[in-house]
Amino acid sequence: MNKKVKKYLKILITIIIVGLFIWFIILSPWLKFKNYEKQMKEAGKRYFEINHSELPTGNRVKTITLQDLYYKSYIKEDFYIPYTKNACSIKDSWVKVKKEANGEYGYYVYLKCGVISSKIDHEGPTITLNGKKEITLNKGENYQDEGIKSVRDQTDGEMKISDVTIKSNVNTSEVGIYKVTYTALDSLNNKTQITRTIKVVQPLKNAVKEQTQQADYYVGSNPNNYIYFSGMLFRIVGLDGDDVKIIADEDIANVNYEGIEKWLDDYYYNHLTEKAKKLIVKNKYCNMDLTDTTLDTTECTTYTKERNLYIISAEDINKASANDGNYLKPTTMSWIANKKDKDNAYLTRDRFYDDAYGKNFITENIENNYGVRPVITIKGDTLIKTGDGTEDNPYTLGEFTYGKANDLINTRYSGEYINYSGMLWRIIETESDGTTKIISNETLSDDYDKITVLSDDNYDDNTKQYNPKEKGNVGYYINNNAGEYVETKYFVNHTIEVPIYSSKIKYKEETTTKKYKVKLSAPNMYEMFSAYTTHTTHMGLKSHWLINSGKKDNRIGAMTDIGVIVNEPIGEYDKYGIRVVAYLNKNISISNGKGTEEKPYIIAK
Repeated sequence: MNKKVKKYLKILITIIIVGLFIWFIILSPWLKFKNYEKQMKEAGKRYFEINHSELPTGNRVKTITLQDLYYKSYIKEDFYIPYTKNACSIKDSWVKVKKEANGEYGYYVYLKCGVISSKIDHEGPTITLNGKKEITLNKGENYQDEGIKSVRDQTDGEMKISDVTIKSNVNTSEVGIYKVTYTALDSLNNKTQITRTIKVVQPLKNAVKEQTQQADYYVGSNPNNYIYFSGMLFRIVGLDGDDVKIIADEDIANVNYEGIEKWLDDYYYNHLTEKAKKLIVKNKYCNMDLTDTTLDTTECTTYTKERNLYIISAEDINKASANDGNYLKPTTMSWIANKKDKDNAYLTRDRFYDDAYGKNFITENIENNYGVRPVITIKGDTLIKTGDGTEDNPYTLGEFTYGKANDLINTRYSGEYINYSGMLWRIIETESDGTTKIISNETLSDDYDKITVLSDDNYDDNTKQYNPKEKGNVGYYINNNAGEYVETKYFVNHTIEVPIYSSKIKYKEETTTKKYKVKLSAPNMYEMFSAYTTHTTHMGLKSHWLINSGKKDNRIGAMTDIGVIVNEPIGEYDKYGIRVVAYLNKNISISNGKGTEEKPYIIAK
């Protein structure tokens, strides 16, 4: 074979290969696609001929999808993307019919098979808005929609703005995210829908101004000033400049006055969530000394250095007073920031008895332990996410998220509630070994009869301390007998440290500690939620033993029925109830619930 013949043969082979390529890659798929289109059009015509009552009138357009044509058996052959086993889109493919100017019905087919699709107009008009697509408004601010700039379709050209349908659910009287929806249809009924998002927000400081009618602080026995912060319930005190001061809804622990600042800084602050800490503003808090004749002051002259948190002052409590009471005065006895002299500081309570009857404040020695309700200042510009400030629906700020089903309990936060063994518990903290330290929200009971324990009757030795290994000791009874009244299968044995003090029980002044491995124990006076709780589901005794004890005079810590720490030695026949501290297995997870008092976490293993 000569060179010339070889050359022509190569050219011929190339032409054949190219031709086959064009046939298989372009022509054959295109012809098959056009055949699908033809089948769809004929099926659509048959459908409307049989169902002629569905034919559109006027300028209306009727559509039947490829999916419906299949289901109604007008098409029996499956349409596939060429050279694949993947079906053409049955929802996005359609036949449309409309009445033409000549009075006849025109049929329009759009078929989508992978990258191949019909050339017919299948996209809705382009809507261009005036203004931004996302707008933020303050609660109560008027909203006026900026409207539409233009509407244009690739087939119909410029369209009337008045033909666009607008729907809106904007309500600026309620915090939330709202939508304004704009819908336009072209002559083939192709639809375009776009939305403008309207965020109605309320900075916390604005809510305070609104609720207090510009007074900037709350008054009375029960104003709607509840706020959920770092997984715990607080009350809003009022504005401090542009920021907002809040106070814990109840005593967290009982601390000697001289130890409060260290307890707040070294212990309580570390139990707030990291996101919550980012909202805290360091502030100067009122701590001026008072006398019995200046206790009614509403002005402050002396302040702390800038701090992350502190306690409430007489000034704030006096401002909150009204004819119907004062929400800042608790049912317990709680320290306020003001001292009387170097040895005494003031307490407050909703009512006092005996010689102190009718007073707002009384004094106690700063070495004694009484309730502490931390006060925090948070950024006033923080936006309220949910809530209306009521106890049932407190404000939330978005710094805290609820746990979800299957989340491990040891990933949750101090203060959240758990329902276990038919009673409420609160999370104290997660331990380094993955267990979760929790405390019962109530004292133990047996068919509503409160379980009480008599103090150890062996007083020959005046160095009695809490000891879970010694028979007859309160600690022994709690560890070995309290399990009769509470389910313990999710609890694990854990090493506890029992603090022992030289004489009086004072924060961070232990002389020694003793370690014991137990499953159940009493609370530590200085730990989270060890104080008397006003949030309980049963009435009656709320007294309970504490783990703290001194070396002299039988100083064993206990809480009385009225939420006051026993500051005297325990007597021979004194008896108190039991609140239990335990450690949840590290594998315990959430089944459901939100971790609040009303909807506590239900747990499972």
